[in-house]
Amino acid sequence: MIWIVFISALHLLGILSAIKAIQESRTSQGAIAWVIFLITFPYLALPIYWVFGRNRFHGYIGTKHTNDQKLEEELETLLEEMHPYEVSEKEMNRVELAGERMTFFPTLKGNATTLLIDGEATFESILQGIAEAQTYILIQFFIVSDDGLGNRVKEALIAKAKEGVKIYFLYDEVGSHDLSKQYLKSLRHTGVKIEAFHTQKGFKNRFQINFRNHRKIVVVDGKVAWVGGHNIGDTYLGLSQKFGHWRDTHIKLEGPSVLALQLSFYEDWYWATDADIPDLLWKAFASDHGNKEVLIIPSGPADVLETAGLMFHHAINVSQKRIWIASPYFVPDDAIFSALQLAGLRGVDVRILIPDKADHLLVYLAAFNYFEDLVKTGVRFFRYEDGFLHQKVMLIDNNTAAVGTANFDNRSFRLNFEITCIVKDKAFASEIETMLLDDMSHAREMTVEELEQKPFWFNFATKVARLTSPLQ
Repeated sequence: MIWIVFISALHLLGILSAIKAIQESRTSQGAIAWVIFLITFPYLALPIYWVFGRNRFHGYIGTKHTNDQKLEEELETLLEEMHPYEVSEKEMNRVELAGERMTFFPTLKGNATTLLIDGEATFESILQGIAEAQTYILIQFFIVSDDGLGNRVKEALIAKAKEGVKIYFLYDEVGSHDLSKQYLKSLRHTGVKIEAFHTQKGFKNRFQINFRNHRKIVVVDGKVAWVGGHNIGDTYLGLSQKFGHWRDTHIKLEGPSVLALQLSFYEDWYWATDADIPDLLWKAFASDHGNKEVLIIPSGPADVLETAGLMFHHAINVSQKRIWIASPYFVPDDAIFSALQLAGLRGVDVRILIPDKADHLLVYLAAFNYFEDLVKTGVRFFRYEDGFLHQKVMLIDNNTAAVGTANFDNRSFRLNFEITCIVKDKAFASEIETMLLDDMSHAREMTVEELEQKPFWFNFATKVARLTSPLQ
């Protein structure tokens, strides 16, 4: 009798969860898959759905609707001050125009950018910025490792904390799951406020381990900031025996758009701690070193729209001469897959640069499944062979480039909190072009013959891997 009640309850929960999946799934394919799984095999499907199934993050205080009254007042004043730096709609290209409508901050001029290639250049710049901090440091990474680089960053922060600089440090508890308690304790002991993002905070999120805060941001004194693909760890300096050279890209930003990165951090901090950050600088300063147009696009599962996916989709659609995409993972959804095909068919130079080494097997295999149909339309694939490629970079035509944290996969499109810096500037786009051409010189271009020579089991495995793409 007990077993009958138990089994009936499981099937009822399966049906109720299937109804919820229909209401919340962002794709019809995902909804259908979950409904069939939950109703047919509720014993297995229920725990998987509760852990991995939802792609909406509940309760997050997101862009445009923070509950902090003090910040709202400051931002109203800030937006008025930003009028001299705002780029008019007539001056924008179509990438900027659509992107601006998905975010809080407008496209702003008066910015300087520095392209930082690989770990040594990136962390030399970040550590120098930390050393020059006068008032506060905001620092956020997906992965923080207690190793050589991790300790260099820790000691730099401790030194500034002893000088009276206020430091706020966020990390993702999943990405930094092996971060030692001693590392946290030593920072807190000197006054550094360091907290996990708490992706399971709130009743509706408590069973989920599928969300990640994948952002990597450093802001110093509200005037200079860094964003890009690197995490904190020796691996990102190319010291991993498994991966060797770690190919990654960051960008240093000076100017009014720094405040958009600061706002993103602020809202993440508010979510994690239920507390604001006092005495942040919310005054815009134009850089003395450049006048680039910059748009900062935060994205994540708390957004009303699928911001990251729309950003990529729109960039592909509006490209006229070329769209080059570098990403460690290539798992597009159907809409973006079709957009890439159409771009190739209309004669756009479409190039996809991905690593030849695998750090996540399913994602690595899934990428092969898209190759043949895209190559038929003129899309070119390059597999980077000089170590592991981890950068998240996009080049659109001759005047627009993006550097950020978003990968070209379902997780970044829908499940991760990400942030992207879009720069409209021919000189910066030329820097990106030179960098990517050098990367392609260390890559091999894939051919249809290469895929045809793969054994049956490999091609079958790529099909299976593609089925798991919603969870990748």
